[in-house]
Amino acid sequence: MRFVRNVLCAALCGVALSTAPASAAIDASQLGAKYNASRSRITFKVSSSRATRIELWLYSSASGTSEVARIPLTRGDGDVWSTAVSRARLAAAGISGPVYYGYRTWGPNWPYDAGWSKGSGLGFVSDVDAQGNRFNPNKLLIDPYARELSHDPLTPTNLDGTLYASGPLHRTKDSGSLAPKGIVLAGDRQSVGTRPTRAFKDDVVYEVHVRGLTMNDSSIPAAYRGTYRGAGLKAAYLKSLGITAVEFLPVQETQNDTNDVVPDSTSDDNYWGYSTLNYFAPDRRYASDRSPGGPTREFKKMVKAFHDQGIKVMIDVVYNHTGEGGAWSSADTATYNVLSFRGLDNAAYYTLTSDLQSTWDNTGVGGNFNTHNPIAQNLIVDSLAYWRDTLGVDGFRFDLASVLGNTCEVGCFNFDKMASGNALNRIVRELPPRPAGGGTGVDLVAEPWAIGGNSYQVGGFPSGWSEWNGSYRDTLRQSQNQLGVAPITTGQLATRFAGSADLFENNGRKPWNSVNLLVAHDGFTLRDLYACNSKNNSQPWPHGPSDGGEDNNHSWDQGGVAAEQRKAARNGLALAMLSAGVPMISGGDESLRSLQCNNNPYNLDSSANWLNWQWNSDQANFQAFAKGMIAFRKAHPALRPLDFYSSVDNNGNVMEQLRWFKPDGSMSDSAYFGDPDKRAIAWRIDGSELGDSAAAIYVAYNAWSGEVNFTLPWPGPNRKWHRVTDTCTWAEGTGQVRAPGSEEFVGVEGSNYGVCGRGVLVLIGR
Repeated sequence: MRFVRNVLCAALCGVALSTAPASAAIDASQLGAKYNASRSRITFKVSSSRATRIELWLYSSASGTSEVARIPLTRGDGDVWSTAVSRARLAAAGISGPVYYGYRTWGPNWPYDAGWSKGSGLGFVSDVDAQGNRFNPNKLLIDPYARELSHDPLTPTNLDGTLYASGPLHRTKDSGSLAPKGIVLAGDRQSVGTRPTRAFKDDVVYEVHVRGLTMNDSSIPAAYRGTYRGAGLKAAYLKSLGITAVEFLPVQETQNDTNDVVPDSTSDDNYWGYSTLNYFAPDRRYASDRSPGGPTREFKKMVKAFHDQGIKVMIDVVYNHTGEGGAWSSADTATYNVLSFRGLDNAAYYTLTSDLQSTWDNTGVGGNFNTHNPIAQNLIVDSLAYWRDTLGVDGFRFDLASVLGNTCEVGCFNFDKMASGNALNRIVRELPPRPAGGGTGVDLVAEPWAIGGNSYQVGGFPSGWSEWNGSYRDTLRQSQNQLGVAPITTGQLATRFAGSADLFENNGRKPWNSVNLLVAHDGFTLRDLYACNSKNNSQPWPHGPSDGGEDNNHSWDQGGVAAEQRKAARNGLALAMLSAGVPMISGGDESLRSLQCNNNPYNLDSSANWLNWQWNSDQANFQAFAKGMIAFRKAHPALRPLDFYSSVDNNGNVMEQLRWFKPDGSMSDSAYFGDPDKRAIAWRIDGSELGDSAAAIYVAYNAWSGEVNFTLPWPGPNRKWHRVTDTCTWAEGTGQVRAPGSEEFVGVEGSNYGVCGRGVLVLIGR
C-alpha cells in the first residue's frame, strides 16, 4: 500500500518497554466477549496495562440510544480486566436481542472521579501525559477483540467526526450514543468446506476487491453484487481461468459506511479499506446480510464456495497502522482520534516518539502499530488464528510488512529479521507456514517495504515468509518499457526469471518465496502499464480524482499503438507465468482492465474501478491468452520448481536443469549477461529432471525493438520443437496458446526462428 491517506483522520478532522514475554498460546487470555457453553452468561475481557478503571457499557440498540447498564470490570492477572454478565441481568436491563457493548476507561491522565458523567471534564488532567497515556472516558471504545461491529464511526446520519476526538475543543464531547459497538456472537458450526492443501509453489494468485469483483456483473443477482455472497458466485469462473488462490483486499472492518453519502464523488471514500478499525470483524459493507452475525456467516459461506472449487482464500491484512490514524495536525499533539486501541493502552498499541507525545510513522497514514509489544503481538496472532480457524482463511498478505519486523517501541524504527521477538518470527512460530511440498498450514506473504529507515527489505524477510518481489516487477517493467533508458542486462533478467536466487537462496528460502507481480491494486493496471506514459489521477468521476500515486512507474504507451500495447501486456503476463516463483495477477487484468492511467484509485468506489464483465473482442482474446498461459504453467511442473534450477546426483555432480542461450544458440556467459547493450535472452528447461512430461521447454525473449533471429538448441532425444505461443502481433487472436498435443512444429536443433521486436516465444520439445 502506498499513498493512501487516512480517510477517517481527514474526515474526523521513555515509558519503560514491556519485558513480559509474548504469550506462547493463541488466545491464552480469552479476550473479547464470549458466551459460556450453556449461553447463560457472557464473559467480557479486555487488556490494559495502564488503565486505572474500565467500565463495560451495554446497549439494547446499535445507535441513537443511551446505555442500559454500566458495569465496572475487575483487574486480574496479566493486566486483563473482566466481568461476567448473566442473561437474567441482560433481560433485566431490557436486552432481549443482540448485545451491543463498548468500554469507558480512566487512567493517569484522566483519573476516575465518582462525580463524572457523560460529557463531563471531572478528573481531567491532560489529553496526553508524560507516559503517553490518552485515556478519555467520554469516548466509548471499540473492543479490539469484538467479533463484529454495529456500524462505522461515521455514517450517513452522523458525519461529525469530532465526537471521537481528544484535544481542548473535543475532549468532553460524548460519543457513546453514536459510536460503533461490539456485537456479542454466540458462535456457530458452519462449515468452510475442505481446505486446499496445495503447495504454494503451485498457486496462481488473483488479487481482487470483494466489492469490485461483482458490482458490475449482471450475471450476479442484484442483491448480491459487491458482497461476499456475490464473490462466492464467481468461484467457478476463477477456477475456469486457472486461478488457485484468490487474495482479497482488506475485509476487516474499516471506515466505509460513508462511501456513498455523496453520489458520484470520492468525498471521504475509503474504497480499498487500508485503515482497519477492528481485526476480527468481517466488514459489514461486503455482506448482503448485515444483521448481527450475518457478515460472519456470509463470509464463511463465501470461503466454502471457493474451497468447493479447490481455490484457497487469502486476505490482505493491515497490522502496520490502524483506522484511528495520527495527529489531526502536526503542530497539535493533543488532538487525536480515540476510538479503540488508543483509549485502552496507547503506548502498548502504538510506537511513540521519544517524548511519548506523538506516534512514530513509517506508514504515511498516521503512525506505526506497536508490533514489538507483547499485547499488540497477541492481538495480531489471535486475530490471524481466528480468521484461519473460525473463518477458514488459508493465507495472508501483510500490508507494509516491514513494520512487523520492527524491534523498537519508542522513538525509532529498526527492522531486524533475526530478532526472535519480532512479530514476523512470532507469527511463524505460532501459525506454522504451509510446508514446501503442500499440506496444512498458512501461506504468509509480505509486502516487504514501508516508508523510511531500513524498511525496504525485498529479499530480507525471515524463513517462513514469501514476499511480493518488487525487484522482479521493476526489472521486467524497465526491460519492457525503458529500452535505451534503463540499463537492464540479460543477467538481471535471468536472475528474475529463475526465481531470484540472489534475494532468497542465501537465507534458506526458495523460488516459490518470490511472488512475481508486474502490477497490483497499488499502481497501474496491466493494460495501463503499457498504455500510459504517466499517471493521470486528476480525472473527473468515475476515473478520479485521486491523490498521491507513484511517479516513477516504468511505464510506456508503446508509441500509442493499440496492437503493440496488447502485445506488451501478453509479454508481461507470459513472462510471469514462465518464471520460477508464484505469479500474481490483479483482478481484471486477464481482460485488459483499464483505469485510464489512474494509478492510485484507493478512493474510487465507482463503476470505473469495479471489474468490467462486458468484453470486446480484444479483451476476450486476451482473456483466452491468459487462460492458456495459466493452463500451460499448471501443466508443467518444470515451471514451478521446488528448489532453484539445479540438483546433485548420487555421485555429487551438479545437474543443471536450466541453461541460458544467446540468440545465436551458444551458451550465455558472464560477459553477455553483464552487457547492458544485450537485450535478447533465451533459456531451456530440462523437464525430464523435474518430473515434467515435456523433455524441454524453450523460451526466447526479445526486448529489442526489431526482430531477432534465435537459433534453437537441442530439444531432447527424438524430440522436435513445437510452438506453444508467440506473442507477436501476427499471432494475435483466438487460440493463440496451443493446448497440449496441438502445438505446431517449428524446427529441430539448429533451426532458426525470428522473434519480433518486443516479443516472447514459447516452444516445447515433443
